[in-house]
Amino acid sequence: MKKAYTYILQCRNGAYYTGSTIDLERRINQHQNGKGANYTRKHLPVTVVYYEEFRRIDEAFYREKQIQRWSHKKKEALIKGDENALHDLAICKNNSHFRFWKMNRK
Repeated sequence: MKKAYTYILQCRNGAYYTGSTIDLERRINQHQNGKGANYTRKHLPVTVVYYEEFRRIDEAFYREKQIQRWSHKKKEALIKGDENALHDLAICKNNSHFRFWKMNRK
């Protein structure tokens, strides 16, 4: 059974690029050789800073899309394995959320 991966690369400019693949080594080599995504081609070299393994590519792709929506700080917390920071950064901090939370708090 083939495995699938979600990975995070750190680009030369410090930005994170998140992707998914069924062949992690091949895909990283593509990125490093300028044959990967357009973004990584412009910001070489890249370094693998994190990856997760899945049984199916659709699971890896779903996780990729989830992580892509995260802030730089939240991605850093994931990379560092800082579960407390991940939790704190996951809490919605917009005004409507806090008003709702305060109104329903007992």
